[in-house]
Amino acid sequence: MNPVSLEEAKNIFEGIKKGVEGTEAKVVICPPFVYLAELKGLTLGAQDIFYEEKGAFTGEVSAEMLKNLGVEYVIIGHSERRKYLGETDEVINEKIKKALESGLKVIFCIGETAEERKNGKKNEVLERQIKKGLAGVENLENVNIAYEPVWAIGTGNNCSIQETKESIDFIKKFVETKTIVLYGGSVKGDNSKEYIKESEADGLLVGGASLNAEEFVKIVKSAE
Repeated sequence: MNPVSLEEAKNIFEGIKKGVEGTEAKVVICPPFVYLAELKGLTLGAQDIFYEEKGAFTGEVSAEMLKNLGVEYVIIGHSERRKYLGETDEVINEKIKKALESGLKVIFCIGETAEERKNGKKNEVLERQIKKGLAGVENLENVNIAYEPVWAIGTGNNCSIQETKESIDFIKKFVETKTIVLYGGSVKGDNSKEYIKESEADGLLVGGASLNAEEFVKIVKSAE
């Protein structure tokens, strides 16, 4: 739920748009729903979606609504929605299938908590989230997977390059060779290049640093 005003959202967006002009990197901006109609000039993504086409589902947003605003991507299964809103693997699976059926590209988030990691269950958790989240999904062409260790999100305690690489290698066992796997979790301009180059992440899902246009542009350029 950032930033809190449309004016600030536009300022950040325009700063990013100007800064990444001419870049070869694929840049997708996923602002809160209320700003989507006001931002033009970069590829847009939404932060969530509902699994029904229309109806009496107060507060929810459908795939067609997003497509009518020119949205191309949607984040599904973010750890904050799992934690605070009780989203299960089954609900996430329904959302993924509806998004793909509607022609949207999916950024599917997975990741373990600090407790799961401490108890040596990281790979078990990742495998469960992948298999249940993608159950019944035969074509992964429009699915991007974002590995976001929950304990690293917004904490400044980013995952080591080695551990990130190990997790990405593990994830790639369950998807197609060409499936894009991103890393997210306390990514900043001074560590982003390492994640791309050394952990072999195909890209990055940026959180807090995206609210600073200059910092975000630095991350994008490091990816080149």
